[in-house]
Amino acid sequence: MQIKVVSDSAEMTQLIAEKYAQSIKSPVVISLVGDLGAGKTTFTKGFCKGMGIDDLVTSPTFTIMNDYTSGRMPLYHFDMYRLGSKEEAEELGFAEYFDLRKLKGVSIVEWAENVQGLLPALYIEVVFTKLDENKREISIGVKGWV
Repeated sequence: MQIKVVSDSAEMTQLIAEKYAQSIKSPVVISLVGDLGAGKTTFTKGFCKGMGIDDLVTSPTFTIMNDYTSGRMPLYHFDMYRLGSKEEAEELGFAEYFDLRKLKGVSIVEWAENVQGLLPALYIEVVFTKLDENKREISIGVKGWV
């Protein structure tokens, strides 16, 4: 099953993510796919709010991972933009955050395509398509085997 919605603002993108987060159960890995500036971090901010996380949520572009533990379950926010391979992510110790047998919480991953093979066999993919300067189509669906 795939859900498609159109957002016409950053605030609406955050609200969509906030409502979606309220239905999420652990463990889960979520891949965010879209061009630079498509709304991936904006979505994550709303998602964190929906998880009850009250921390300042920022893109982990240079730290690669931010973890948030103040919500109803831990959330690990990754930005793989600067990584070049699955092996590089594994060397940094990130593999455990994508193992559904060990993960306690949610791993949300921007630029997961840069670390092909790191995601589990079953995960959620959120695709952002720019329709114009402010409008985005957001598609949410399960990837892998069901």
